[in-house]
Amino acid sequence: MSLQLRDVALSLHGRPLVPRFDASVAPGEVLVLMGESGSGKSSLLAFFAGLLAPPLQAQGSVWIDGQDVTALPTERRRIGLLFQDDLLFPHLSVLHNLLFALPAGARAARVATAQAALARAGLEAFAPRLPATLSGGQRARVSLLRALLAQPRVLLLDEPFSKLDAALRQRMREFVYGELQVQQVCGVLVTHDPQDVPPGASVIVLPSSPSTLPEPSDA
Repeated sequence: MSLQLRDVALSLHGRPLVPRFDASVAPGEVLVLMGESGSGKSSLLAFFAGLLAPPLQAQGSVWIDGQDVTALPTERRRIGLLFQDDLLFPHLSVLHNLLFALPAGARAARVATAQAALARAGLEAFAPRLPATLSGGQRARVSLLRALLAQPRVLLLDEPFSKLDAALRQRMREFVYGELQVQQVCGVLVTHDPQDVPPGASVIVLPSSPSTLPEPSDA
């Protein structure tokens, strides 16, 4: 699975917001978008997911596995989203939150897949519990597992670590980036924190007053 962004740019009310750029993300790797509030980071994620709404407008194209998905509806792009808030269903157990994301099939196989994911995250004992009984870090891990069990080709991460304390942030970074590598899913991360950038990631810094956009750099 690969992601290519070609001649991508954003405008707001017809005025340039994000100058044109190109980027490529290989399976298991992460592209990082950094910049001040209002620079267009989250709006770019919305464009990649097919969720951008007026008055924002986008130019360019989004390619996944060699397919131009720019005109496809969100549900056909197979793009996952992970936000600051875990957005778990509060009335469903941890296990049923994961089952909600899995493709249709035999229930026994789906339960086994969900339980294996929980075991990989060290959460196998939490399957019957409600999200409200979990810690913030545990909910964050369940949220990531749910996003990946939907088998996305690309995972968009909108400041997913920002509400975690420093020690937990580091553990979650390692867990998230490890899962992306194991499952060979492309990641696009929006963050304000340079410490969130994984080793070897390409970084695009969006200017607060866009003029020209730097080429992706290795970090």
